[in-house]
Amino acid sequence: MTTKPTKTIRPDGNPYGLTVLPDPPKPPDAMYQRPHIAKMDQVLRAHFGQRSNMLVSGEGYLCDVPGNALTLPNPDLIVSFDLDVPPGEIESVANGYTISEVGKPPEFVLEVASEATARRDETIKRDTYARFGVSEYWRFDRTGGRYYVAALAGDALVAGEYQSIPVPTGDDGIKRGYSPALGLELHAADWQTVNRLGWPISDWEQRLRDWQLRFWNPVTGEYLPDLLNALESLAAERAERLAVEEELRRLWAELGR
Repeated sequence: MTTKPTKTIRPDGNPYGLTVLPDPPKPPDAMYQRPHIAKMDQVLRAHFGQRSNMLVSGEGYLCDVPGNALTLPNPDLIVSFDLDVPPGEIESVANGYTISEVGKPPEFVLEVASEATARRDETIKRDTYARFGVSEYWRFDRTGGRYYVAALAGDALVAGEYQSIPVPTGDDGIKRGYSPALGLELHAADWQTVNRLGWPISDWEQRLRDWQLRFWNPVTGEYLPDLLNALESLAAERAERLAVEEELRRLWAELGR
């Protein structure tokens, strides 16, 4: 049972009295997860950016009540709507998410597979998120199923228990699952499919050759834009343009001799 949080004047700069949570430990293979997590975080923040009462965050502890953070999960990504506590307070002050203090559980949790955490992700964490009342729990395996049972899997909370969300594989090789919480589809594809379909990819994605996860907006019929990829493409275009301009200057100089 949660209650609506109230704001008070406090000398410690913590007007909602949020418990300050410690930084969770990082798994030994976090460097392989981190690019995927950062990209999803950035894409969803940009998509929902106009909504001041919602939070996109992750990698902090998710607690039901204060005091037991170290025994609880620290999801890679959470999305929570209709918050009474400003999202900035949750991120910058609390350093995590305590449900009894924020007033509600997040609607969406996503974990990215790692060898160190995969078994817990599919068992203990799944049970914990259901107990906490998280509406949807998604799992993405960048290896395509080496760590999780499937490359992409989702569960929806029904009467207090998780039921699997259908994630069929299309003729184009893309695995698709719809998230009612986000109003978006999650699309996962292996490296060969990504290249064949021409998904925009960054330098680090090119190097890793992992499975890729994208968010599809069924209203617009387009993938959510990746600002990092867009900036990388603009930088490449600018470098190419400068190279062409330099070559033209060299040719004009030769003609003028």
